[in-house]
Amino acid sequence: MGERSAGDARTAEGAAEIGRRVLRLRTERGFTQRQLAEPAYTAAYVSTLESGKVRPSEAALRHLAERLGVSYEELTTGRDPRDAIRLRAGLTDARKALATGDAEEAAGRFQELMAEAERLGLRDERATALVGLGDCVLETGELTAARAHYEAAERLLADEPLPRRVPAIRGRAVVHFLSGELRYSCYLLESAIDELNASGLHDPNALLLLYTAAIAPYMDMGAHARAARSAELALALAPSVDDPGLIARMHRGVARTLIAEGRTAEADASLAKAQELYEQLRIHTDLAHCHWMRGYVHAQDGNLERAERELRIARDMLASKRAALYTVQVEVELADVLRRRGRTAEAEALLLPLLRRPPAGGADSAGGEHSPGGSAAGEVAADGEGSADGSAPGGPAADEVGAEGGAAEGGIAEGGIAGLTAEHGAVHAGGAHRLLGLIAEERGDARTAEEHYRAALALLERTGAAGDLADLCRLLGDLLRRGGRVEAAMDAYRRGLGHRAAPGTTTLGPAPAEPPGV
Repeated sequence: MGERSAGDARTAEGAAEIGRRVLRLRTERGFTQRQLAEPAYTAAYVSTLESGKVRPSEAALRHLAERLGVSYEELTTGRDPRDAIRLRAGLTDARKALATGDAEEAAGRFQELMAEAERLGLRDERATALVGLGDCVLETGELTAARAHYEAAERLLADEPLPRRVPAIRGRAVVHFLSGELRYSCYLLESAIDELNASGLHDPNALLLLYTAAIAPYMDMGAHARAARSAELALALAPSVDDPGLIARMHRGVARTLIAEGRTAEADASLAKAQELYEQLRIHTDLAHCHWMRGYVHAQDGNLERAERELRIARDMLASKRAALYTVQVEVELADVLRRRGRTAEAEALLLPLLRRPPAGGADSAGGEHSPGGSAAGEVAADGEGSADGSAPGGPAADEVGAEGGAAEGGIAEGGIAGLTAEHGAVHAGGAHRLLGLIAEERGDARTAEEHYRAALALLERTGAAGDLADLCRLLGDLLRRGGRVEAAMDAYRRGLGHRAAPGTTTLGPAPAEPPGV
C-alpha cells in the first residue's frame, strides 16, 4: 500500500510538472486553451492538465508538443534535445584539449560539462564526462581520483550494454596496472572480453580497446603467449575499426609483443605507423610514447646513440606537458642507456632524485614504503621483461594511456622532479634500484649494490613482474656468490627459478574467449 502511495505521489508530481510546462509554453506563445486543444481535445481538458489534475497520454502530449512547436522529449522532460547535442560537442572539444593541450585545462572543461549534464539529467553525457575526468587525472598521476571517476561512470551506466561501459572498465584496469596490481588488471579486462564474446556483443571498438589494454599487464607478468594472442586479435579487429586513435594505440601494443619476440625491425615499423597517426591527430603524449618505445627498441638492438636521442625527445615532450609520472619512467630508461654508454655519473645523477619521496599531501603518495637505503619505493608497471645483458627491465609503461598529462599527484618537486612511490612506479622504481645496484657493483661497492637489489626485489615481488624478478635474483645471486656467500646465493637463484618457472600462468585463469570468426 505504501509503495503504491509513493508511486501515486510520483505520478502526481510528474503530472504537475508537465502541467506547469504546458501552461508556460502556451502563455509564451499567446495561445488560448481552446486554440491549443483543438481539434483533438477540449479547452476543459487543457485546463485540467495545466492544473496537474490529470496525467496526459502519450498521444495527447504529442499533439500538444506539435501545437507548441517543441519536441515530445522537451515537453515531457523539460530538456531541449539540443542540450544533449551541445554537451556532446563540448565533450568532443574537451577530449581534443586533453589530447593536444593541457590536462588540467581539459579537466576543468570536463568538470563543467559533468555538472551541466547532471543538472539537465543527461546520464550518458555525465558518464562520458566522468571517463574524460578519469583520463585527465590518470595522466597527471592521480590514480586514486582516476579510479573514483571510472567507478562513478560504471555505476551510472550499470543498466547500459557492456560496450558502453568498456571505456570506464578499461580506464579502471589501467589504474590497477599502473598501481602494480597486474593480476587484477588482467582479471578486469579478461572478464569484460569474456562477457562481450559470450553474449554475442561483438563490438570491434570495445574489443580492440580491451585486447590492446591487456597486452601491457600480460607482458609484465611474463604471459607472453597471451600478450601475443591479444596482439593478433587486435590486428584482426583493426579493419573493422574506424577510429585512428584506437588503431594507433593498437600498433603500439603490438610493438610490445614484437619486441619480446626479438622482432625489433617489425616493432619499429609498427611504432612508425602509430607515430604517423599520432602526428596526424596531433596527440602529443601518445606521440611521446612512440618516441619512448622506439628508444627502447634501439636500446635492445644495441644502437645506444639513437636510443638516447629518442628517449630524450620523449622525456622533453612529456616534461613540457608536465606528465610527471611518465617523465620519470622515461628517465629511468634513459639512465640505463647512459650507463651502458659508460656515462655512469650522469646515470646515477639522473636516478637518485627519482627515488626521493615526493612532497607530502598527495592522496596517492601517502604510505609509500622505503627501501633499505632510505629511497622511496614505488609502483608502476613497465613494458617487457628485464634482459640479462644489463639493459633496464621493461620498456614504456602505461602504453594504453592515450591522453595528455600534467603533474603527478603530490606535484613535481622543485626542479621538476617527481618521486617514485609505492603507488607510482614499482617496476620503474625497481628498475632504478637495479641500475644503481649495477653502478655500485661496477665501482666495487658490494654492500650498496646488495641494498639496491633487495630494494628492487621488494618492489617487484608485489607486482608479479616475473621476468624482471628472475633477472634480479640472478644479479643478486651472482653478487653474493662472488662475495663468498654461497648458500645465500643459492637461495637467490632458487628464488629466481621460482619466478621463472611458469611466468604469468599460476595466477591467471583460462585465457578469455575469442570473438567469433577472428
